[in-house]
Amino acid sequence: MLPVLYRILGTASHALLSAVLPIVNYTVPGWEIEQRLGKYQHIVARSGPLLWIHAASVGEVQAARVLIAALTEQIPGCHFFLTAMTRQGLEAARARLPQTVHCELAPLDMPQAVTAALRAVRPDLYVCLETELWPTMLRETGLAGVPMLLLNGRLSERSFRRYQRVCGFMADLLKNFAAVAVIREEDGDRYRQLGVAPERIHVCGNLKYDLPAAYAGAVREKYRRLLSPGRKKVFICGSTRTGEEELLLPVYRRLRTETAVGLLWIIAPRHLHRLDEVRNLLTAAGLDYALLSDCRERGRSADIVLVDSLGELADLYAIGDVNFCGGSLVNKGGHNIMEPVRWRRPVCFGPFMQDYQDAAELVLAAGAGFQARDTDELADQISALLRDEQRYQQVCQAAERLARSQQGSALRQAELVMRELMKVTCKTTNL
Repeated sequence: MLPVLYRILGTASHALLSAVLPIVNYTVPGWEIEQRLGKYQHIVARSGPLLWIHAASVGEVQAARVLIAALTEQIPGCHFFLTAMTRQGLEAARARLPQTVHCELAPLDMPQAVTAALRAVRPDLYVCLETELWPTMLRETGLAGVPMLLLNGRLSERSFRRYQRVCGFMADLLKNFAAVAVIREEDGDRYRQLGVAPERIHVCGNLKYDLPAAYAGAVREKYRRLLSPGRKKVFICGSTRTGEEELLLPVYRRLRTETAVGLLWIIAPRHLHRLDEVRNLLTAAGLDYALLSDCRERGRSADIVLVDSLGELADLYAIGDVNFCGGSLVNKGGHNIMEPVRWRRPVCFGPFMQDYQDAAELVLAAGAGFQARDTDELADQISALLRDEQRYQQVCQAAERLARSQQGSALRQAELVMRELMKVTCKTTNL
């Protein structure tokens, strides 16, 4: 009954959107409703296979970036079509992926929109990243005979409990995947309990963290040239949410006082529409700051830098001596603390990590960072770490070991893609 109701609702919504399309295009410029209805234009003709990779937002785009790099090396002539669910994800994809990758907004999960998109793209393989499990998309793609893979799969305890309430529906949904590549054993266990056959589950690690050490050094040097920290310690607060910067102000003031060589504070709000809010906060506190975009044009003019560009944070963490992951001092469920760990530097976070509890356990068990109950404890731990060089190096080494444990993920998941493409090629040849 649930799939039928979902399909009826999608069909009705599509009819309504199609009817108001001219009004939407006129009154809401830039919404690009045609893409949401699967009306893609100018899909590039290709001689080799085409992979449709679907990413939810900025984080999944980073995973797609690593996967595309691995596949480009392994399959010359492979073409890529990437869809993002959010505008931020699309902008990050267009900024960070090779220009040869065709990037669009994902179709809404309605039968007509999905079938229109499939006709326009004609993919040889559909790759879904992490937990972007849209029922109509998966059903229609399966009916079209397009093989599907779920890569870099993760399933939080909260999502797992929610999916268990509709276990039969989820089992029917997940059966369309030829293989499910998960980040950790725990993710695999949860997918097994939702009905995925054990032989189709592969524990591969996380694509996002599969970066060679040489690349880490190159990115770090790039940002050192841009921001010229000199001997100053660099404290990055990434993906901060409403109210969090205010909580972090006394942490910054204390660290600035207690750090003998000086401190460079970099703030990257999770959502750019909050920039004015953060700027007003800093101004009211009597603190000078520079925008990252201005640093590119004129050099850094203050010891506080506010990040005002999309898709920058994942690489910017490379320059941090200590990196704080936001959404964790306020009750927002946390953010991906493994992003800074991959740069072999300590990560710290607050008490609210419901959405990334598995990553928090991984970091704490490895000794690659720490969790603070409040801002006083956060300041205590960072200050102590920066004063104790021997302990600091031990934490960096722990982060490096943890990051290294994820290496090889890209190749393992690329091999799953190549295996499915080989099946498609053999089937086409036999026909």
